[in-house]
Amino acid sequence: MRIVSLLPSATEIVYALGLQDQLVGVTFECDEPAEARETKRIVVGGRNTSGLSPAEIDAYVREQLASGGDLYTLAEDALADLDPDLILTQDLCRVCAVPTGKVRDAVDHLGCAADVLTLDPYSLDEVLASIGTVADATNVAARGESVIATLQARLDAVSRLVAGRPTRRVAVIEWVDPVFGAGHWMPDMVQAAGGVPVACRPGQRSVPISWDDVRAASPRVVVVSPCGFGLAGAVEQSARVVAELPGTEVWAVDGDGLMVRPGPRLVEGVEALAGILHPGVLEVSPDHAVLVSRG
Repeated sequence: MRIVSLLPSATEIVYALGLQDQLVGVTFECDEPAEARETKRIVVGGRNTSGLSPAEIDAYVREQLASGGDLYTLAEDALADLDPDLILTQDLCRVCAVPTGKVRDAVDHLGCAADVLTLDPYSLDEVLASIGTVADATNVAARGESVIATLQARLDAVSRLVAGRPTRRVAVIEWVDPVFGAGHWMPDMVQAAGGVPVACRPGQRSVPISWDDVRAASPRVVVVSPCGFGLAGAVEQSARVVAELPGTEVWAVDGDGLMVRPGPRLVEGVEALAGILHPGVLEVSPDHAVLVSRG
């Protein structure tokens, strides 16, 4: 089976299932593992926003969406050359990947016989289930069950470690300008780590809120995990959070690695959150999270 992945989390799932030799195409954002972007054909490109501020990126995204423009470019010639059997995509967020409709249009235009599988998890349980969905579609159902069982065992271990410990109110910030409180599976992650998620929308799309909304939620801990950024970007953007929420404990977390991509590494994110919320229970790797302010 020839597989094309149009989102980073799906690429991570493919590798977790041991199907990397069948993966023939990825996006320019598929950087985990690094070999995916280095050795596979790039079939989706997009604007490099690394030099823009959060406010400038937000303005660019809004302008593109309002005008009907595309944030990502699907290279149809590359897709045709690869002749895939299965294309993995999503409709969860237009800011994150090429939407399913455009992929289906391209497949129809090319006369390609590929199946298009849409992955749209909104909760932590649904993220794990999506691994099974990909496994079923690629005829490795038993392997998918094994991967899910291993990840669930790690979550169960965290649950046992934090059981009965004092809880703290936690706000996860997905973006700082404008401020976005966490949505989708991230509130589930906080809960799984033994915290109380606030200023959030569990199982729903995240939306802009105000700093007053965050303050009104009275978080004791704020986790800065901006979408599209690693740890260095989270540390940089944490300065705004410290200024807006003085006296609050603030942590910067590798968003792309641990929080915002709905793939297997979310379990690492839960483990990191448990270490943040319950010092001594689990070690927090300095590659995953950094304490910015003790409040």
